[in-house]
Amino acid sequence: MNATRLEIRMKPDTKGLIQQAAELRNQTVTQFVVATLAEEAGKVLADHERTVLSNRDRDLFLKLLDAPPRPNKALRKAAEDYRKRRAG
Repeated sequence: MNATRLEIRMKPDTKGLIQQAAELRNQTVTQFVVATLAEEAGKVLADHERTVLSNRDRDLFLKLLDAPPRPNKALRKAAEDYRKRRAG
């Protein structure tokens, strides 16, 4: 197994808390820390990749996809500026 090391510093009471939790799960501190951090990292990434809308916002979003508004002056200018920079 290829492994890498992660060094962290913590207060003694925090380490004690982690040790107790690891013992309750019949894991080593390393097993507990790695599993817990990996699980939390997965949750953070999943939350970052998804957007949850209210029913009202979902309905508005779908309505705008079905019938998008006409581009206003600012959007047309932004598109033109973008085209100029890309051609540039």
